[in-house]
Amino acid sequence: MPKIGIIDLGSNSAHLVIVNLFQEGYFMVEDELKEGVRLGQDMDRDGFLKPQRVAETIKTMKMFKRLCEASGVDHIIAVATSAVRRAKNQRSFLEEIQAACGLKITVLSEETEASLIYRGVINSMDIPKGLILEIGGGSTKIIYYSRRAILHDATLPFGAVTLTELFAEDGVSPKQQTEKIEEFFNEQFKRIDWLQEIEPDVQMIGVGSAFRTLCKMNSMVKKYPLSIVHNYMFATEDFLSIYEMVRALDEEKRKRIRGISVSRADLMPASFAILKAFTDYMHIENFTVSGCGLREGIMFGQALPMTEERPLSDVLSYSVMGLVKYYGCNEAHVTNVVHLSVQLFKQLRVLHKFPRTYLKVLKIAACLHDCGQRIRYYDGNRHSRYIILNSAIYGATHRELVLSAFVAGCHRKEDLLPADWQKYKDLVFEEDFEVVRKLGVLLRIAESLDRAGLGVVKGVNCDVLGDSVIMKTELAGDASLEISQAMKANPEFRRTFHKNLEIL
Repeated sequence: MPKIGIIDLGSNSAHLVIVNLFQEGYFMVEDELKEGVRLGQDMDRDGFLKPQRVAETIKTMKMFKRLCEASGVDHIIAVATSAVRRAKNQRSFLEEIQAACGLKITVLSEETEASLIYRGVINSMDIPKGLILEIGGGSTKIIYYSRRAILHDATLPFGAVTLTELFAEDGVSPKQQTEKIEEFFNEQFKRIDWLQEIEPDVQMIGVGSAFRTLCKMNSMVKKYPLSIVHNYMFATEDFLSIYEMVRALDEEKRKRIRGISVSRADLMPASFAILKAFTDYMHIENFTVSGCGLREGIMFGQALPMTEERPLSDVLSYSVMGLVKYYGCNEAHVTNVVHLSVQLFKQLRVLHKFPRTYLKVLKIAACLHDCGQRIRYYDGNRHSRYIILNSAIYGATHRELVLSAFVAGCHRKEDLLPADWQKYKDLVFEEDFEVVRKLGVLLRIAESLDRAGLGVVKGVNCDVLGDSVIMKTELAGDASLEISQAMKANPEFRRTFHKNLEIL
């Protein structure tokens, strides 16, 4: 199983992620390391990377390489962005890094960087039309896409580091500083003609550490039940309350705020001021946070080279099948359970009366219903629920993750405790409790009909007759085990759907 290391050298920090590439174009992050190097600091004076920053970067690169060697990494991909791209001493810096660390760093053009960020987003989110805002240390990128193709992109040569330095004045309060940054960025946006063409229904997507920090802060305030950044939905009014709090404090007080990294406390007002200016200018009422960006764009390119030309057509299926392979689930069994679950959902719609959107929830649960057995066979359904709740499954909203997790959690037996469910009351509706119970019964029957994992039950045909459901099976062998196990769900089926179950 090949293993790669990806180094992303930005204006503020350097990141290393170690990634396992496995089976048919799938990947999984194994380790990561982040160090604040502030490479772009003080560059605006003369355009040169400063010796102290270069020395700190070399020290960091050596640490990264050592961890890669200890982890058995086969290949390292190192890229640099804004600060190195603009540096007048770029060539000497790259030569010094290669001589000291043995690492060849590729300096990304603005177009390539935007393309990688887009690739990380479009292959991990089910948002067909979006406006991406990426706030970095030395630049801010705006990318507009529709129908899975980039239509416009722009890179502004100002980020959290450069703006913090540019607007730092003695005696000026953080609030006054952010007001100046907002005004400055408002003028920058006016120069991007195509921003005027953006339709009002487009979904804004936030990328970068500033958005991840926002998620942490808002999650703590709201006591959010999930610890997943990817696909976190943010109301602009919630952001504004955080923004007003942050810019009213001095740096020492900001360092004491839970969720803000001590090393980034000085940059938060500038980062948030950029976001404030953008949401005002574009009249954004809410935005979605992506946990994927440039580094994930590189991962997709390495695991699935075809994504460099054409994005994934089914983000969700790719994501859940990656987890199926990672957890070593029986793929043939998973495929058949999904097939049978879909048939039951469609043929019993007259009973459950759910819209097609809930089929997505059932598919996720059917794919991952057995993954918890890798933790422990006993109570494997509860472990599956835990895994789904703590996996950033691409293409699914947080609400869909919660519903899928509870459906998978009760597929072997009715295990839906109100106390557990209550933890997620801000993400689900009251009627969803009944949805989970019904989908859980359907999944239990589908899983039972492939109990031996041999695929002897190829399909089902259901008829609702009076107070009974007659389920006729399409067989390719002896299915006595499967039908016997499925019939054990009859009491639960009767309580849930008020019908008797007969399987032929």
